[in-house]
Amino acid sequence: MDADSSLDHVFFPHSGVVSVVAVYADGSIIEMATIGREGCTGMQAFFGAKISSVRLLVQIPGSAAKMPRAAFARAMESMPSFRNLMSAYIHAFLEQVLVSVACNGAHSLKQRLARWLLMMRDRSDDDALPITQDLLAQMLGVQRPTITNAAGELERAGLIERGREQVTILDRQGLTKASCECYQLVRTRIAFHLPKTYT
Repeated sequence: MDADSSLDHVFFPHSGVVSVVAVYADGSIIEMATIGREGCTGMQAFFGAKISSVRLLVQIPGSAAKMPRAAFARAMESMPSFRNLMSAYIHAFLEQVLVSVACNGAHSLKQRLARWLLMMRDRSDDDALPITQDLLAQMLGVQRPTITNAAGELERAGLIERGREQVTILDRQGLTKASCECYQLVRTRIAFHLPKTYT
C-alpha cells in the first residue's frame, strides 16, 4: 500500500511481517516500524482517517484477517474491549517508533542489524528468514556493501548464515547479545501493553 492511498481495509496479520516505511524524493526508503501478529495495518483508521499516510511493504509473507474500514469503525464504537485493545496497540506501536528513531542515531549498524533480525524472528517463528541483503540495506537505510560487511561480522561470529535470498539465525542468544538494548526494550514495551504477544 502506498502513502496517500485509500484506507479501505485494516489487516490483522496471523503470520509474516509488514514494514512501515518512509519514502524519499529519490525513491529510497527506510523502515520506521514493523507490524506482526501483535497488531494491524491501517491504524490511522483508529483516528477516523480514510487515507493512509504511510507506505506498507510485506517483508515476510504470511496470512492475515481483512476487515473493511467501516466495520472497523463500528467495532470501535460498539465494542469497548476492542477499542481498548486497539488503544494498547497504538501505544506499543508508537513506542516502537520512538525506540527505532533513537536506535538509528545511537547504535552501530551491526547492533541495529541484529535487532532487526531478532524482531523478524519474533514474528515469523522460524530461524530461516526469507530476506535479501538488498532488503536489509533498504530497511536499515545503508548501502549494500555496508550491510554486507555488518552481516559478515555476524556470520563470522557464528550467529547467522547468509544464503542467496535467506538469512538463517544460528544462535539467537548470541544475536541478542550482539544487538543493542533497544531489542529488549521494544519487547518489554510491547509485552507491557499487549501481554499475550510473546506467550
